[in-house]
Amino acid sequence: MDQPQSLRDTGKKTPKTTTGRVLGARTSRPHQVPPKTDPIDVGTIARRVVLPECGATVTLDGYAREWTQGRRTLHLVYEAYEPMALREMKRLGAQAHERFDIAHIGIVHRTGRLEIGETSVVISVSAPHRRAAFEACEWAIRELKRTVPIWKKEVFEDGEVWVESEPPAVAGG
Repeated sequence: MDQPQSLRDTGKKTPKTTTGRVLGARTSRPHQVPPKTDPIDVGTIARRVVLPECGATVTLDGYAREWTQGRRTLHLVYEAYEPMALREMKRLGAQAHERFDIAHIGIVHRTGRLEIGETSVVISVSAPHRRAAFEACEWAIRELKRTVPIWKKEVFEDGEVWVESEPPAVAGG
């Protein structure tokens, strides 16, 4: 399968940040894949961050669930302010490199309609040691939900609702 340029290995072993919209997969290289709403290939994103000096890769696969607070979900719809979302996701990648001892982070978020079970977000982090990869991955999803302008609408059997972003984490909790 022919991969988009942003997902092909350039042979370089320098830390990179992959952000995207499937919100368009984007790396620290200047090339950007055009925005699309195609399904996300979790394995491709996860394998993209594997580097020989790393001992661990942690991948979050966030997908549409069928039940939310006792209500049956039919599907989700994600919308984004794309230019700002891509900038913010790139900033999150850079911050993750500053905060954690990681080699690479990939962040991809899908927009458009998602059916139950389809992946909406993938965050994959590689690091020399697993603790940093876990911590960076958890931090990245929290910050993505808090700061990136992506909005989720849940469509239920009995109505629909736009979901608020998560509030900032409380210290110690």
